Amino acid sequence: MEYNKLTQKIIAAAIEVHRELGPGLLESVYEYCMVEELSSMGLNVKSQEKVPIVYKGKTLKKVFYIDLLVEDEIVIELKAVEVILPVHEVQLVTYLKLSDKRLGLLINFNVPLLKDGIRRRVNKFIED
Repeated sequence: MEYNKLTQKIIAAAIEVHRELGPGLLESVYEYCMVEELSSMGLNVKSQEKVPIVYKGKTLKKVFYIDLLVEDEIVIELKAVEVILPVHEVQLVTYLKLSDKRLGLLINFNVPLLKDGIRRRVNKFIED
């Protein structure tokens, strides 16, 4: 599926979850509901997807977890924080690099209007 169409579906799902629940809940609640909403749209979604850490060419025993991985293409980092900080955006970009994925969304549900809590980032280290 084309990245833009897939992104639109993910944002629509997030808006529906936000409309239903509103701000103020734990990130884990939004994650669970996003899995439900995205799955109901027919999308393949994985929650807490393990990604190995490769350091200097060596795969380490430590892994990190992506909040959501949609269609094995788009990384979604969920937040329920007062304000999205630059470190949150850097975190998403790092997750994109480590997982070798092209596109990611940072979605903060703790906002009155969800559109104010969405950031889209591209991994510039992957060629088209």
